Amino acid sequence: MTTWTDAQMASIDKMLNPSSIAIVGASPRMQYGGRMLAAVLKAKDRIRVYPVNPRYEEIQDTRCYPSVTDLPEAPDLVGIVVPYNRVLDVLRESHQKGTRAAIVISAGFSERGVDDRRDLQAQLGAFARESGLRICGPNCLGLANVKDDIWASSSSRGADGLSGSVGLVCQSGASAFGPFLVRAVDSGVGFSYIVSTGNEADLDFTDFARYLLDDDSTKVIAGFVEGFKDGRKFVELAKLAAQRGKPIVLIKIGRSDLGSRAARSHTAALTGEDSLYDAMIEQYGVIRVQDYDELLEVSQLLANTPRPVKPGIAVVSHSGGVSSLTADMCGQAGLDLPILSDRARDGINGILKDFGWAANPADVTGFANSESFPEIMDYMINEPEVGTLVVASAGADAQAEQVIAQRDSSEKGVVFLWTGSRGATAGLDKLKEARIPTFYVPNRLASGLSSLLRYHSWRDRRLADGFAEAPAMDAQQERALAELRGLGSQSLSEHQSKQLINAWGVPVTRESLAASADEAVEAAGGLGYPVALKVDSPDLLHKTEAGVVRLGLSDQAQVRSAYAEVMSNASRHAPDATVNGALVQEMVSGGVEVIVGVSYDAQLGPVLLFGTGGVMVEVYNDVALRLCPIDFQEARDMVLGVKGAKLLQGFRGQPAADVGALCDTLVRVSHMAVNLEGTLAELDINPLMVLPAGQGVKAADALVVFRD
Repeated sequence: MTTWTDAQMASIDKMLNPSSIAIVGASPRMQYGGRMLAAVLKAKDRIRVYPVNPRYEEIQDTRCYPSVTDLPEAPDLVGIVVPYNRVLDVLRESHQKGTRAAIVISAGFSERGVDDRRDLQAQLGAFARESGLRICGPNCLGLANVKDDIWASSSSRGADGLSGSVGLVCQSGASAFGPFLVRAVDSGVGFSYIVSTGNEADLDFTDFARYLLDDDSTKVIAGFVEGFKDGRKFVELAKLAAQRGKPIVLIKIGRSDLGSRAARSHTAALTGEDSLYDAMIEQYGVIRVQDYDELLEVSQLLANTPRPVKPGIAVVSHSGGVSSLTADMCGQAGLDLPILSDRARDGINGILKDFGWAANPADVTGFANSESFPEIMDYMINEPEVGTLVVASAGADAQAEQVIAQRDSSEKGVVFLWTGSRGATAGLDKLKEARIPTFYVPNRLASGLSSLLRYHSWRDRRLADGFAEAPAMDAQQERALAELRGLGSQSLSEHQSKQLINAWGVPVTRESLAASADEAVEAAGGLGYPVALKVDSPDLLHKTEAGVVRLGLSDQAQVRSAYAEVMSNASRHAPDATVNGALVQEMVSGGVEVIVGVSYDAQLGPVLLFGTGGVMVEVYNDVALRLCPIDFQEARDMVLGVKGAKLLQGFRGQPAADVGALCDTLVRVSHMAVNLEGTLAELDINPLMVLPAGQGVKAADALVVFRD
């Protein structure tokens, strides 16, 4: 199924690159309608502007029309600033005129939190999709084609000289044309487009971001998201962005319960579980940031810095303290500052004489504002293991020009850490104008550089390996599913659950189902002591709490006694439970316990969970999450991403576990999760025993729950 259509993209193109605009609800008063008209009229030498309001013949020295029907042409774009209960009528009239794009500034829809307003918003969305007149909004502040200076916005703010290569898409209009715009002007961050999507009755964040992927003037997509209408659509966007080499930098609200509640009340958007979104964002190469400044700084860095040819960072400053702190922050962020070669060290010392310190980081004291500074920078940036040069200083125009010249003459990145006043103009203005990525504190610089390197490293791997895909079910898997689904039970017993996961190649314990104490003894003899004995029932999901598990049984007497005990406990705990018998199972020793699980998120689909067993999961929630399917490397990232990974690597003299077999099992379970979507509700393999290297894994217990 095609996620985005050509007609949809054509409507967005009309919104962002209109030749004619009608403002319905235009007004001489500088409220929403008046402000939007005033903003559009600034481009009247390039676009045809039509105020629409039956109360006026002329507004802001421009002829006004009583209705859209009376316009001399079908406008490319209609801006709607009328009471909420008139919006649908204006849309219908605009559609009859032949318009294919509208911005609905009007508020009073789902954000009000009442059913009739939600229903009215749903009607707007349905009309847009059926008619082909696509909508941005409602409850938004419009958008801006910054590169061509066309501001179709009802915000009171605009900006000159802001053109650049970052495309900003915000669900919150007040954020887009408020703190983001103000800070971008202050920081010299350039935008290609600014879009506020509001309540997203029709077009959403992913639709506008998808348009920007095709836009040659946009290198980075910056986003402010309160909730996704369709999480899987965002995943597809992220995959396509990786192929195009356009990073997505994102603020996603919902890290706390308070943030989640605020998001729902503001735009009626669901945020989802934040830990899952964190995992999805990491899995698909999206860069998540925390605040306005970080979003702009990281976006500017990615837009204006080439892919690092090497991961090493070189730092040069006029101050030993500044350079040391910067190096310390870089180290904490996992970055490498390679030791200078003899050539670079001797060359810089030849310039410094008895001053400063020729190292990485370098303290060049007064030489940071000298004619020799370009030579110092040249020595450092041309070190073979260096991919990015950081200049930490606050020089005047002459130094800024030297840094700009260095950037322009090198294939490596140059980043500036400004150590002076943010209100300074000398030097700083030139850096902004030249789009030199500029940071103001060392920790944000280090975090930004880390994001730059992680993104390119992740993308290189994705381009080489592609994204994981799950193979279709084979005949054996289909038979196993049909047989077990045919039992008619929503939950499977442990033995039945193991039969299902084993069909997907997950190794399980050797075991037999016994209907009597004698059969249990016989089964134990065949398996070899010691054994475990458990009641096998689809209705006893928590066997330990029910007292129906016995471990380490070492002879016939213990097996007989255990059989009687667990059967009695099962009858007492759940008299109506279906009991298939007792499961006699080999004891698995010498392994590390882990948990593997599958659940399904309404927004994102099948989710794989991995965690270490025991208290690490129970107390510390030591788990890793990924969307399914995954590949082997993603499985390895999951394993190494939990704190308990040390237990698998040979902790305190124990043998290293078979991590390769564990990763292979995670991949197989992720395939199973994809294959059974719509059928499976949840799966737990707990514990999965990871045996010493070369010996594989074994599922010691499992639970499968089907959907109703």
